[in-house]
Amino acid sequence: MSATRLPGTPRLLRALNDRAALELLLEQGPLTRARLGELTGLSKVTASQLVERLEERGLVARVGEQAGGRGPNAQLYAVRPGSAYVVGVDVGAERVVAACADITGAVVSRVEQSTRDTDDPVGVVHNAVVQAASSAGAELSSVRRVVLGTPGLVDPASGDITFAFNLPRWHRGLLAALREDLATPVVFENDVNLAAVAEAQSGAARENRDFVLVWVGAGVGLAIMLGGRLHHGSSGAAGEIGYLPVPGVPIPRDVSRRAKPAFQQLAGADAVLAVAREHGLPADSAADAVRAAIAAGTAGGPLLDELARRLALGVASTCVVLDPPLVVLAGEVGQAGGAALAERVQHEVAAITLVRPRVVPTGLTEEPILHGALRTALDAVRDEVFGSTVG
Repeated sequence: MSATRLPGTPRLLRALNDRAALELLLEQGPLTRARLGELTGLSKVTASQLVERLEERGLVARVGEQAGGRGPNAQLYAVRPGSAYVVGVDVGAERVVAACADITGAVVSRVEQSTRDTDDPVGVVHNAVVQAASSAGAELSSVRRVVLGTPGLVDPASGDITFAFNLPRWHRGLLAALREDLATPVVFENDVNLAAVAEAQSGAARENRDFVLVWVGAGVGLAIMLGGRLHHGSSGAAGEIGYLPVPGVPIPRDVSRRAKPAFQQLAGADAVLAVAREHGLPADSAADAVRAAIAAGTAGGPLLDELARRLALGVASTCVVLDPPLVVLAGEVGQAGGAALAERVQHEVAAITLVRPRVVPTGLTEEPILHGALRTALDAVRDEVFGSTVG
């Protein structure tokens, strides 16, 4: 190592120790200086200096005392929740849902905005973010990042939305307009990708760094997680499984004309409803049709079998390329189908390919896109805040 790099070593070690201590406080709750020293392997003096440094920077605070034996009680320290906030936004065709979380990950507010009667997406997002921050008691200046989950493609180079039929008013240039309007970092991410982030954090994929998530709802989408990281592809189109050419279905030649893609024709919500009617199980939604089939027992089996055969074409095509150990079925239909549908898809994939991934239903029941947006924002902000503790 050259002499010019030696002066930076103590600073780097302090930063690493600070980050380790902050992560421990997030994971285990309030700790004393002595306990932090034990868990990090630092001396009492170094641990005390670390806590003082974090306290001076407003990242930790005293939250109580721990009664001991002899002598005064030891002070307990915790990460100060208000040291930073993030906002996650789930953007749909008819509404925008925003939630604000503090740096500990606690969700402290949630608001909804209708998008039906407006042609101003910047105004809708602005109002949702401001209301979420206000309801959380946070100044907008303390919101360090906003992550929006949207349908369609996100350009990996520019970060802008490039292809979202569901959101005709969302277009290139919107990201810059939102960043200028909110005066804070704003990031777009595909909604199904965010659902996979949430699944990896607290759902059915918690113990898997490699998996794919198949979203079956109004549309059909797929997220690819490799080595614990999302795979976006060179144009952001990785996972647009709705466009998979499949046998027996007309394949549109010009996707810009809003023609329904081939695999979506076969396995999307409209197709599920059509199959349900054919099997004598009409319903108001695809999810209701699947739930009705499960409730019908043996009589509902043929509908689930047919849906599994259709979904297996997309799952098998993905798995023979990526060979993941796990496939998660999510979205309204995947969630409604539960284990009954997942087991059928697993069996069918194994029957038509050389790979045998485990197929399971989503482990999440409420707003996975929103929670994936919050997690993505938190990971980035913690890196920024926890990585800059030593000046």
